[in-house]
Amino acid sequence: MGGQTINTKRGKPVPVSRGDSKTENINEEIRHPRIRLIGSDGAQLGIVTPEAARARAVAEGLDLVEVSATADPPVCRIMNYDKFRYEQKKKQHEAKRNQTVVETKEIKFRPKTEEHDLNFKVKSIKKFLAQKNKVKITMRFRGREITYSQSIGLEAMNNIAEMLAEEATIIQPAKMEGRQLVMFVGPK
Repeated sequence: MGGQTINTKRGKPVPVSRGDSKTENINEEIRHPRIRLIGSDGAQLGIVTPEAARARAVAEGLDLVEVSATADPPVCRIMNYDKFRYEQKKKQHEAKRNQTVVETKEIKFRPKTEEHDLNFKVKSIKKFLAQKNKVKITMRFRGREITYSQSIGLEAMNNIAEMLAEEATIIQPAKMEGRQLVMFVGPK
């Protein structure tokens, strides 16, 4: 029955899932009439019945694990199932640890942003790029400022692109999205 807990309202046992998400059939769960058997040393032992394979696994003190259910006949292997699951979990943990997550950071400007503030924001963009993140550079236009989007706005975006030429590649050049001029840059 596995893990149980008592429901305090009625006093009846309620099954609780242990969180095992196993995908392989093991030992008595294998229900095919014939299987291809691989020994604990990796040698092919031929096509046998599941009962004979289980008897051989029990004699070695190991488990019979179905490793390929889609093959014809299904492939089963004699192995220590707990050790196999432990190694699989360890590989998944290592893969998750080694994967890099690329975030998209956003820096916002206005057409009237002064030179000093612009340089400070460019420094922040360089810091984000050094951390291997993508950066969305947004210039917002309010009210009548929208008339300057193609002149002052594009000039400012091109100026920023020149400042970042050594550290960044332009993923998406500056383009209008509603009342905003948007450009995406990424690390080299």
